Amino acid sequence: MVYLSCMPKSKLRKKVEERRAHNQDVAVHTPTGPLESPKWLAPTMVGFFLVGLAWIVTFYVTETRYPVPGVGAWNMIFGFAFIGVGFSLATRWR
Repeated sequence: MVYLSCMPKSKLRKKVEERRAHNQDVAVHTPTGPLESPKWLAPTMVGFFLVGLAWIVTFYVTETRYPVPGVGAWNMIFGFAFIGVGFSLATRWR
């Protein structure tokens, strides 16, 4: 009959324990930046998404006459610019 308690420890475990003991002596760098997003970030981000979406929907529903008359297909660029700003804000959200 073989008992597991009689098995010798591997040398790898001893090395890991030595490394852990050594690493505890070294100071660990903790991030000093803010851990939360500002309270204005999420509403602003969603607002830009919705304005961009509304801009593009208005452009299609009014058959390219509005929201800014006379600029034509540039209205699509404006709508996607609002959405792009929303995505850039989303990258800063924590």
